[in-house]
Amino acid sequence: MIEKLHAQDIMIQEVHVTSPSDLVAAAKLKMMRCNVGGLPVVDEKKLVGIITHRDILLAGGEALGLKVGDLMSKDPKVAEKKTPIMDITRIMAEKGYQRIPVVEEGDLVGLITQSSLIRALAGLDD
Repeated sequence: MIEKLHAQDIMIQEVHVTSPSDLVAAAKLKMMRCNVGGLPVVDEKKLVGIITHRDILLAGGEALGLKVGDLMSKDPKVAEKKTPIMDITRIMAEKGYQRIPVVEEGDLVGLITQSSLIRALAGLDD
């Protein structure tokens, strides 16, 4: 049952990331190559922000020469390993988020995406 699932049960553990000092152009290329819509931004394993393909598009072409740290969303909404999946789905539905990083003591340990959530729910028995 979904009520018993927590972030650790469905999170993606091998997460593609970028750093605040990377160029936005490099982050965009990584998103395209990895077929993802956003990247958590980490500095020494600590989550410091998130950058999405939408952020880059809205900033325009000149943003490609900026550093990720200049364009990223700071203080993203996060979950912990024991955060119930129902809480995460509520946040995604209310805020329109497509991905929520999972942290442990500030370190990025995983990522919940809409796709990973749907795949997990599709595998549940009634």
